[in-house]
Amino acid sequence: MEEQSHYVKKVQLPSGKTIEVVYFKDADTLPEGVSSFGPAVEPDQDLHVCPDCASELVYPTSWEEAGNNSWRVELRCPECETYREGVYGQETVDSFDERLDLGSDALSADLRRLTRANMAAEIDSFIAALQSDAILPEDF
Repeated sequence: MEEQSHYVKKVQLPSGKTIEVVYFKDADTLPEGVSSFGPAVEPDQDLHVCPDCASELVYPTSWEEAGNNSWRVELRCPECETYREGVYGQETVDSFDERLDLGSDALSADLRRLTRANMAAEIDSFIAALQSDAILPEDF
């Protein structure tokens, strides 16, 4: 019977859920001198920056765990339509995730401001209609 090596890793998914993943690998199939699982990892880099046009709006189209402390990430630049894929270390992906969170927070704040401005404009229009007797009981 072949001996299997395994490890359990807690993984936090991009959605925020945490799961436990058990990895099994035959001990005989690991290359000599290699003790980790997974493909080679790209050097540390800012994933939110496009290597072609330098846009800082790059976002993930998909990502999945690729091994021990690494993620396979597909990226898209909305400005030059560059797509790329790579395997990145946990620290690189964590930094990218933080950057995405900052972007999400900024978008949410802008949406709240826009919603308030639209509501204020609607209220002003309603008040003006009331003051000019443009709204009648039949309107309801």
